[in-house]
Amino acid sequence: MMTDGWKTRITFEPGKRGGKPCIRGMRITVYDVLSYFAAGMTSEQILDDFPYLTADDIQACFAFAAERERNMRIDVA
Repeated sequence: MMTDGWKTRITFEPGKRGGKPCIRGMRITVYDVLSYFAAGMTSEQILDDFPYLTADDIQACFAFAAERERNMRIDVA
């Protein structure tokens, strides 16, 4: 998946999950997926628990987070 390939999978809707980035218009957010990884789950475990997700959805979450990180600017005092 190309770096900006997340743009076809990550959606933003003001009335859904407070406008947070979601996967393909569903109610599962990028944060949800990344927090499962942070808690120690594997891709296989996440896909087993959420069969409507795909490996490309998970990859899109990583690509979105990487893009966001690349554009983040923190001023150090």
